[in-house]
Amino acid sequence: MTPQSDLVLHGAPYSVYTRIVRLVLAEKRLAYRLEEVDIFGTDRASPAHRARHPFLRIPTLAIDGATIYETSAIARFLDQRFPSPPLQPTEPLACARMNTMISLMDNYAFRGIVWGVFVERVRKPVQGGASDDAVIAAGLDTAKTLLSAMTDALTSHPWLAGDRLTLADVWAAPMFILFDLAAEGRAAIDTAPAVRRWLDRFKERPSAIATRFPIEATAS
Repeated sequence: MTPQSDLVLHGAPYSVYTRIVRLVLAEKRLAYRLEEVDIFGTDRASPAHRARHPFLRIPTLAIDGATIYETSAIARFLDQRFPSPPLQPTEPLACARMNTMISLMDNYAFRGIVWGVFVERVRKPVQGGASDDAVIAAGLDTAKTLLSAMTDALTSHPWLAGDRLTLADVWAAPMFILFDLAAEGRAAIDTAPAVRRWLDRFKERPSAIATRFPIEATAS
């Protein structure tokens, strides 16, 4: 690990977007301190967290006396500040593919397959709630389109934006790891063999193992 004692990540181990940044840090072998912020508890509205993020979201990153918020800004900052290994392509078309995939994850996957399927089918029952089958069905419909787009991306390359791992993979994997924990999600991914191979390969990376969601250990 590269020693960077001044890197402090504020977030939660269960958070998709916190994990995205943790994956970037792990891929770059950067040491950091995770200070947990429970976004669903009183931590979210604390004066300290309000000072870090005006909309009270996670994660945020403290470095060199500055605070950076919003996952996209943090991830790209880290890739520029610590360029090895690079997580963004330099070739314009590959960069466009990466950004397209990130946009799909932010705009459709997070709401559709994380909240729409994982939370409804896995998280709610654990917390004593009832799943909403209509929400799950809508999420699975979104998943079909996502899986088709990802299959197209993986047709001629092992990673979503080309021949090497980029931020596109780092963005998509945490969402699909949670989707895979729901029975319907697992079945949907199995209908897209290229995506299944990609996801299983990602799960074996040291960065993925080091940043596992707490629920992954429970489910295994």
